[in-house]
Amino acid sequence: MTSQAADGPETVTASSRSKITPEREREFFDAVLEQIRECGYDSVTMEGVAASTRCSKSTLYRQWKTKPQFVAAALRANRKVRFAGIDTGTLAEDLRQAARAAGDWSNKDARLMQALGHAVTGDHELAQALREALIQPEIAALQKMLVRGVERGEVPAGHPALEYIPAMMFGVLRVRPVLSGEYADADYLVRFVDSTVLPALGLT
Repeated sequence: MTSQAADGPETVTASSRSKITPEREREFFDAVLEQIRECGYDSVTMEGVAASTRCSKSTLYRQWKTKPQFVAAALRANRKVRFAGIDTGTLAEDLRQAARAAGDWSNKDARLMQALGHAVTGDHELAQALREALIQPEIAALQKMLVRGVERGEVPAGHPALEYIPAMMFGVLRVRPVLSGEYADADYLVRFVDSTVLPALGLT
């Protein structure tokens, strides 16, 4: 009896997971992230997501156990590299293209980062998932652009501004809504790159 009791939850979990299709899982993930954007992290509950997706809350709890685990899984599943594939032949134009790409998704992702701001300070897994999904892939892509610019001789190796470019690009995305109540759109970000980022690198 003891052995059966120990094995029971594991069997149920495996069975329940097998019934969730990738399409259904994506529906759950999209629902929780959208609710966080609209209502804030603290206001979102597993019960609310279950109701909005017409499933039982036990389905979500069996799969992810807690809200932080659920949100972390949703963030990791949402991982995209928006700057991937940008290679125009010049660093200045690469950075302008990155600015345009960032402007296209800043409304959704900046809202998500803001909504998760307080929660990630108290949950390491959630903070790591946010970095893995929204920040680290884009920083890596930006760094590749900068390396190519150095290799082409556009910027000297060891230029002191190089290490700050990702912080500049992500900083303006986070700060503009606080300063002006508006998200940084593509036009704003291209102007920011032209007037701030490129001069810092000695480019025009």
